[in-house]
Amino acid sequence: MKVLLTGSAGFIGGYIVGELLARGHEVVGLDNLSKHGRPPPSRVAVPRYVFVEGDARDPEVVYALLDGCDHLIAAAAMVGGIGYYHAFAYDLLAANARLAAAACDAAIRRHAEGSLRKVTLLSSSMVYESATSWPAYEGQQLEIPPPRSAYGFGQLAVEYFARAAHDQYGLPYTIVRPFNCVGVGESPTRSGAPLSRNNGRGTLSHVVPDLVEKIRRGQDPLHVMGTGQQERCYIYGRDLAAGIVTAMEHPDATNDDFNLSTSQPASVLDLAMAIWRKVHGTDRPLRVVHDDALPHDVQRQIAATEKAKRVLGFEATTTLDEMLDEVIGWLEQAALNGSSAGAPC
Repeated sequence: MKVLLTGSAGFIGGYIVGELLARGHEVVGLDNLSKHGRPPPSRVAVPRYVFVEGDARDPEVVYALLDGCDHLIAAAAMVGGIGYYHAFAYDLLAANARLAAAACDAAIRRHAEGSLRKVTLLSSSMVYESATSWPAYEGQQLEIPPPRSAYGFGQLAVEYFARAAHDQYGLPYTIVRPFNCVGVGESPTRSGAPLSRNNGRGTLSHVVPDLVEKIRRGQDPLHVMGTGQQERCYIYGRDLAAGIVTAMEHPDATNDDFNLSTSQPASVLDLAMAIWRKVHGTDRPLRVVHDDALPHDVQRQIAATEKAKRVLGFEATTTLDEMLDEVIGWLEQAALNGSSAGAPC
């Protein structure tokens, strides 16, 4: 099959490209290169892959590239860590709404013409931001108050775009909700802003690369936002890509939604201690400074994963320990090479 993937040069996009190619699909990748820059030739000069630099917010661009495509995976988004949500609240909301609308606009037209089978949209675990009971299960986002943050609200809006396009135009869709993705290709220095603000606090990257870089660079005591008891579930990039492509392909995923994650949570402090031991090879106690928490730092994000296993036969199997080994090694090598090339196709 032929698949158009928006956001193909991004952190998660690189993993999805690799998974699609490994399964024998033909891939057209669209990205405006605004976050991670131009990928190296080795990532785009591969068989069955055509990369196009362009703006996925433009429905005409997406429509043109959907010519001959069986599927659209709409993965383009503005996304970052908790500091990113606060620093760019309006930009995130506006850009991600435009990206969802453009994807659905183009998909509606191509599906009406009889070529496109389905659109698969990436949402986020942040749709469960207002949950008070865990693990978060599919459908819970419709039973609880809407997310408080602009980012979480925008991700819930992405899901409403998909459902509304189906209700009015009959566009088949699948919604996938990654929890916290961990892997190579996401460097804190490539977040569109400096590595950190406030002496290492308020960083714009996700928690794993943020903690790895601060510990690797010798920050002691380590600055942690809030109590450090915030719990997260994580998923490895290759596992996530496998789940996304499986959801795209699976007939029973049509007009349905799925959490993609491991189900075992870890606190930020436990995560920091694990990284400390791996980077420094010591059990010496980690010294921590607790900075003020940001308003929308969710205290728990624990995933219910039974539905993806039951319907799709998908289960994320890479452990957090294995994820950390790969990320630490990659960031150390990237620092030695003076580069931050994305995940390989």
